[in-house]
Parts: sequence; C-alpha cells; structure tokens
Amino acid sequence: QVQLVESGGGLVQAGGSLRLSCAASTLTFTFSTYNMGWFRQAPGKEREFVATISRDVGAIYYADSVKGRFTISRDNAKSTVYLQMNSLKPEDTAVYYCAAGLAGNRAVRLYDYTYWGQGTQVTVSS
Repeated sequence: QVQLVESGGGLVQAGGSLRLSCAASTLTFTFSTYNMGWFRQAPGKEREFVATISRDVGAIYYADSVKGRFTISRDNAKSTVYLQMNSLKPEDTAVYYCAAGLAGNRAVRLYDYTYWGQGTQVTVSS
C-alpha cells in the first residue's frame, strides 16, 4: 500500500511563506520512478493543479496562479517532495494534496496521478 503523507500546512498572514513536505512511505513504492505533483482544493471548488516535477527533475511545471511564488523540489534519497510557497495570498487558501503518477512528464491533470495523500490545510489571512 502506497502512503503519501503531507505536512507543513498551517495559518499564515498574506505575504508570508510556508514549506509543504510530502513523504512516501512504503517498501514497494520506488519514489524515484514517479512524477510527483501538488494540487489544491478550496472550499466549494474543484481540485486544481499547482505544480509538478518529473521523476528525473528534468521537467517542472507550475500553474500560472503560482508561477514565480511557489517552487517544487524533490529529494529522491528521502522519498520526499516539497512545495516552497512564498508571497502567499488569501486566494492560496486550500487543502493541498501531493500525488504520485507514472504519466508523461507534463503531468498537470488529476488523472495523471495514481496515488494521493490525505492533504494538509493552508490558510492565508489578509
């Protein structure tokens, strides 16, 4: 059973920063072979793409809404993917999910991912 566990969410003022982490925990999950992504879902809205990083770190994509403010990275030795979020805005408030998949490098769609974490809440106050 693949388990992805997010951490690092919380309450922050607008303009602040948070760093989310997502650790993969399973003996049968070869983290380095998966593309990893971050998605978010605000209340009453659909889950949306935030960022993705390919298995070899060769391809990184961001949603336009976070480009220049968020940075995705991964540490294959630690089976962990990160999302550094700077200059946070109230509209960034959402539950953030990490996901793992084996689709092509430009994995920006929900169905590009097979495994999902339980999510971590990020709340940005104005």
